[in-house]
Amino acid sequence: MKTIAILGSTGSIGTQALDLVRRNPEKFSVSVLSCGRRIERLKEQIEEFHPRMVVVQREEDAATLAMEYPKLQVEYGDKGLIAAAESSCDLVLNSLVGIRGMIPTYYALRAGNDIAFANKETLVAGGELIMRTSEETGRKLLPVDSEHSAIFQCLQQNSGQAVRRILLTASGGPFRGYTLEQLRGVTLDQALRHPKWDMGNKITIDSATMMNKGLEIIEAKWLFDVDPDRIQVVVHPQSIVHSAVEYWDGSVLAQMGNPDMRIPISYAFSWPERLENDFKPLDLFAEGTLTFERPDPEVFKTLRLARQACSQGGTYPAALNGANEVLVQMFLEKKIGFTDIQDTIEKVLEVHKPENHLTLEGILEADRKAREAAVRLLSKN
Repeated sequence: MKTIAILGSTGSIGTQALDLVRRNPEKFSVSVLSCGRRIERLKEQIEEFHPRMVVVQREEDAATLAMEYPKLQVEYGDKGLIAAAESSCDLVLNSLVGIRGMIPTYYALRAGNDIAFANKETLVAGGELIMRTSEETGRKLLPVDSEHSAIFQCLQQNSGQAVRRILLTASGGPFRGYTLEQLRGVTLDQALRHPKWDMGNKITIDSATMMNKGLEIIEAKWLFDVDPDRIQVVVHPQSIVHSAVEYWDGSVLAQMGNPDMRIPISYAFSWPERLENDFKPLDLFAEGTLTFERPDPEVFKTLRLARQACSQGGTYPAALNGANEVLVQMFLEKKIGFTDIQDTIEKVLEVHKPENHLTLEGILEADRKAREAAVRLLSKN
């Protein structure tokens, strides 16, 4: 029986993870649940999975839950997330959105807990710090994102073998094939209509701008210790090949499957074994043709900007991520246009003053300054 603490239990990844627990009650139990403001959904999860601890965003929600569930440990805010990350468990699933997910990852590793993470900002902003902490503590970082899970799977039994390239696949999002002029006119409703994946709003917009893939380049660099120049983005609209690894001998190993996030979640939960499941099997005959295209970094500038931030190092990736987070939120609130996201990120990186020898506090400060710079630069337009 593996005990799992789920950070972000009411979101897309969290609910699919709980579906796996529901299907495998003899293998997994839940020790912690956390959410932002979806309190009614959290209550349903408490009733079904009986955790020892829950964490919510607001103090008033915590007080209400404490009265309703007097035997349950109830925490709130960032301190609550740290308490959850440090709690006694076999695995922490971090499916929080944004930079705030880096903090519990750091404390979970320091407490001796393994991490299954769908929070890519953890390694984008804090890759140097997080990987150093993982190495010092000997704790595992198990990827949940479909692409990084695919790469992780392709590298199994091949440790020490020379990797020539990582082929990082992308669906292309809803605007695959658009020109820059067409991008300038897209609406929020269009951007939220992903052709393949059902995800939260923030990651859906990141997919539409292709920043999601830019962030994944940085993430892969840290997680797999591969130079970014050897990470090639491949647009694959069918989302059947989730990524591949090319070795020096010319062999290419790819991981394939239906676009179902429960598959990479289950692998992170059960690694190094695999869970038997009854998910819909991949039918290549029904799928027919698989296609692959080159992305256009002149249209989707986020890919170029992410590579630039990665090569510059220091706090540049944290600045890239912080600016992107605040700009995506502004776009979701219909305060800016779609291409304002990438245009403003470019300006933020131009004025950023980097720091090296990263600490948790330094990364969070770089994130704060980048957010402020993005808002300030927009106000001058």
